[in-house]
Amino acid sequence: MFKLGERAKISDRPVRVGLIGAGKFGSMFLAQVPTTVGLKVTVIADLSIDRAQEACLHVGWSEQQIAGVQFTADAINLIESGDVDVVVEATGHPAAGIRHARASIVARKHIVMVNVEADVLAGPLLAREARDAGVVYTLAYGDQPALVCEMVEWARNCGFEVIAAGKGTRYLPSFHASTPDDVWKNRGVNPEDAKKGGMNAQMFNSFIDGTKAAIEMAAVANATGLTPAPTGLAFPPAAADELVSVLNTRTLHHRGQVEVVSSVERDGTVIPGNLRWGVYVVFEAPNEYSMRCFREYGVKTDESGKLAALYRPFHLIGLELNVSIFAAALRQESTGCPHGFVADVVATAKRDLAVGEELDGEGGYLVWGKLMPASDSLRVGALPIGLASRWKVVRPVKRGECLTWDDVEVEEDDDAYQYRRAMELEFALVPQPA
Repeated sequence: MFKLGERAKISDRPVRVGLIGAGKFGSMFLAQVPTTVGLKVTVIADLSIDRAQEACLHVGWSEQQIAGVQFTADAINLIESGDVDVVVEATGHPAAGIRHARASIVARKHIVMVNVEADVLAGPLLAREARDAGVVYTLAYGDQPALVCEMVEWARNCGFEVIAAGKGTRYLPSFHASTPDDVWKNRGVNPEDAKKGGMNAQMFNSFIDGTKAAIEMAAVANATGLTPAPTGLAFPPAAADELVSVLNTRTLHHRGQVEVVSSVERDGTVIPGNLRWGVYVVFEAPNEYSMRCFREYGVKTDESGKLAALYRPFHLIGLELNVSIFAAALRQESTGCPHGFVADVVATAKRDLAVGEELDGEGGYLVWGKLMPASDSLRVGALPIGLASRWKVVRPVKRGECLTWDDVEVEEDDDAYQYRRAMELEFALVPQPA
C-alpha cells in the first residue's frame, strides 16, 4: 500500500515514532515493531520507565532493541525530540491527551490519537489546529472508531447512502450501573485471572457500563457526520448476518445513525454469529440495477432488497496501528478525523448523587457516559464524561439524570476545561458562563 520496502531502501530513514503510554494498546503496537519495515520506535514515554521497558521485553523485544530506544517519564521531552516524526498518544487520560496533542501540533509532529477520550472531549478543535499547522491528526487504526470510519468512507465512495454504522459489544441494561466491584462478574472474567493479568477494574468497567461504546460512537459521529438518536444508544441485539433486519429505516430513529449492537439477548443469551468484537456499516442501493447486482452476487438484503450490510467480525487494536502511522507520515492522510462537533458523551448518574461527593471518572462508581447529540448537550449544559473526575457535586442528582456544569464545582483554571469550552464556542457558538 505504501511501498514501505522501497522507501526504506532508498531513504534509509524509517518513520520515527514516539509512543506515549506503554499500556495494553501500546504493548500491542510494540509487538509489531520488530517485524515492520520502514518504522522505528525511537522514544517511549511512560510514567514508569521500568514498566515501559518491561512491556518491550514482554512483547518479545531483545535487550539490544530496547537499548536502542530512549525512555523518558516526560512526554513533552518525547514530543520535542528531533528524533520523532509521529507521536502516538496512548495514555487514555483526556486532559493529558489534549496537552500532548497540542504540544505535538506546536512541534509540527503528526499525532495518532489512540486516546479517544481526549478526542471526544475536544477533538474537533485539535484537528482544526493540526490542519492549520500542516500536520495530521488521526484516530488510531485498529481501534473500532477508525475501522468504522473506513467502512463509511468505502460505502460513500461507492455511491451508497449510509443508513447506519457502528460496532458490537456485550450489553445488558443493568450494566449502566456496573462499578469496579461488579466488572469481572459482568464481563465474565475470573477475578483471580484479572488480578494475575494486571487488568485495571475501572478501565475495563468503562467497556461494561456503556461509556466506551458511547465515546467510540461519538468519535465516529464527529468524523463522519453520522448522528446519534436523541435518546442515545439503544444496543439492539443482533447477529452479524441479521444487521439489515435489525437496523433499517423502520427501526432506526433516522437515516445516517450511529448505533451499537449487542452480542446477547436481553436475557443474557449469547447470539450465535454475534458481532461483539466487530464493526459494521448498513447501506442502501441507489437504484434498481444496484439492487439486482446485490441479488446476483449473493448479498444478503432486507425485505425490500435495498439495504445491505458489510461487517468485519474482529478488530486487532494496537496490532494494526501502523496503518495510521504510515498514512500520516507518508501520505499526510488520517484514518479518521473529527470535522465537526456532532455528538457528545455526557456524565450520567449511576445512582443518586449527594452534595459533596467527588466524581471518580469514566468506569468508576458514580457516573457512566451517555451518547447525546452535541446540540442537546450544549442546550442543557451537560457535563462531558471526560471532565467528570475529581470535581465535587454541589447539587443532588437523581439516578439516570445527566449532570450539568451547574451540578459540579468547576475548576475554571483547569486547562482541559478551558480548552473544551473554547471548542464549544468555536464549533457551536454557545454562550459561555460569565
